[in-house]
Amino acid sequence: MMLSRAKPAIPATPPAANASTLDKKRKVPKLEHFIAARDYTGAITILEFSKAIGKFDYDTQLWLGYTNFHLGDYRKSMELYQSMLQDPNCDPLINLYLACCYFFLGMYKEADESAQRGPTCKLQNRLLFHLSHKFNDEKRLMGYHQNLQDVIEDQLSLASIHYLRSHYQEAIDIYKRILLENRDFLAINVYVAMCYYKLDYYDVSQEVLAVYLQHFPDSLIAINLKACNHFRLYNGKAAEAELNTISEKISSSFRFADDLIKHNMVVFRGGEGALQSFPGLLDVIPEARLNLVIFHLKNDDIISAFNLMKDVEPSTPQEYILKGIVNATLGQDQESRDHLKIAQQYFQLVGGSASECDTIPGRQCMASCFFLLKQFDDVLIYLNSIKGYFYNDDTFNYNYGQAKVATGAYEEAEDILLMIQSEKFKNEYAYLSHLAKCYIMNKKPRLAWELYLKMETSSESFSLLQLIANDCYKMGQYLYSAKAFDVLERLDPNPDYWEGKRGACIGILQQIIAGEESKDCFRDIITLLRNTSNPQVEYIVRIIKQFAGGGKDGALGQK
Repeated sequence: MMLSRAKPAIPATPPAANASTLDKKRKVPKLEHFIAARDYTGAITILEFSKAIGKFDYDTQLWLGYTNFHLGDYRKSMELYQSMLQDPNCDPLINLYLACCYFFLGMYKEADESAQRGPTCKLQNRLLFHLSHKFNDEKRLMGYHQNLQDVIEDQLSLASIHYLRSHYQEAIDIYKRILLENRDFLAINVYVAMCYYKLDYYDVSQEVLAVYLQHFPDSLIAINLKACNHFRLYNGKAAEAELNTISEKISSSFRFADDLIKHNMVVFRGGEGALQSFPGLLDVIPEARLNLVIFHLKNDDIISAFNLMKDVEPSTPQEYILKGIVNATLGQDQESRDHLKIAQQYFQLVGGSASECDTIPGRQCMASCFFLLKQFDDVLIYLNSIKGYFYNDDTFNYNYGQAKVATGAYEEAEDILLMIQSEKFKNEYAYLSHLAKCYIMNKKPRLAWELYLKMETSSESFSLLQLIANDCYKMGQYLYSAKAFDVLERLDPNPDYWEGKRGACIGILQQIIAGEESKDCFRDIITLLRNTSNPQVEYIVRIIKQFAGGGKDGALGQK
């Protein structure tokens, strides 16, 4: 094909260029162009070139610090500002810029010291306001709060503190007020969308976010939030697909929000790679610790989960809830009343708070609190109010079923427990014992007995036998009560088990006489009784044979 070329690839004589063409070719993009386009990588390239050719003046240093900061390279920006401050004549304002770098690097003590060295101004007040929040210094925070003015920067700072303190509606009110007066401040839509996300209004969050994405479809933060909404509204695969669209477009040198994306990918994939990713992010992304705790709980590593949370001073509802769950799980595992009491208090704090009492997690917390207090009527008040959101949720149905059993609603409890699909739950003694109780109370003792027959011999199967023996006896289901007492007696020659079996056998005899039980049970009674070496056995067998001999099954008397 190359032999058939009709047109030369390179002209024999280059065309003459006019002056305007040369000017266009020689024109170098200006720094302002890259800054306006938010192309901080391009801006840094220009600035580094200036530095390389010896034009590293004060303004170039400032812009290099600015662009590195906005690109998310806070360390490089910090090092530059530290270098600038070596000059005794350096503008003290650089202390505030350095403090901002320290803040974003999580070096709050250094940020505070550097901010204090800066000039008194609105930026310093905003920075110290946020640092006070980080230090949990309420008195100091209120002092800087009073210094905030009705200007956009200060109001945005106040809204962000509301957000960090889980006061999402207050933050939304501020953002909406600013948007009414500044429609072109499109990024505020992202902040509003984040608040709605935190309030569990994922569809509303999507609508607000769409306004920003129409103008900036490549925004990593906005797409990440969209992915999180998809995760909540749909599933992990839908969320991962959203993140993949932006990941393919970013260059490997673009590090902004890299940790955030790595963290969320693990969440969207159901915890895959959690032990590789989360530990390194514990002090970078607050949710990493919480998600690692959840991962350990799901994998029954209660001690690791507890160790991660034991030194955490909770400040958000999520942290309070996880502290409660970890203590409740450990308390049940170790039968520790102290841990259960702590868990109950954490659940009550969240469920009783004004901001959480009407949310789904808040109602779950109150249900958990009353569950630990064994006040099951109150448990059902809260679970009934949210059951529509958890129809196929195994964990919810597990707790809901147990509460129904505790309040005597056995028919409903049976239906709820049978909806559970998790094999892990279905093999737990709590599940088996509650389902067995439902079967017995709903006059299905054979199904309860079959649950026992499927179990391996263990302390749990022994406990289930005791439940079947006693509850069937109370319900007048004497045949299965006698069978259970018979096995119990063979496993543990306790006189109480013989008495229970004897009573159940006599109960069967009475039911046969009354026509409530088949005469075929005569044979079962005698077999069960003769499993016991007790002088009373033959006397009872003789009486049973007398009754049996008078009926159609007289042949039984010859046994």
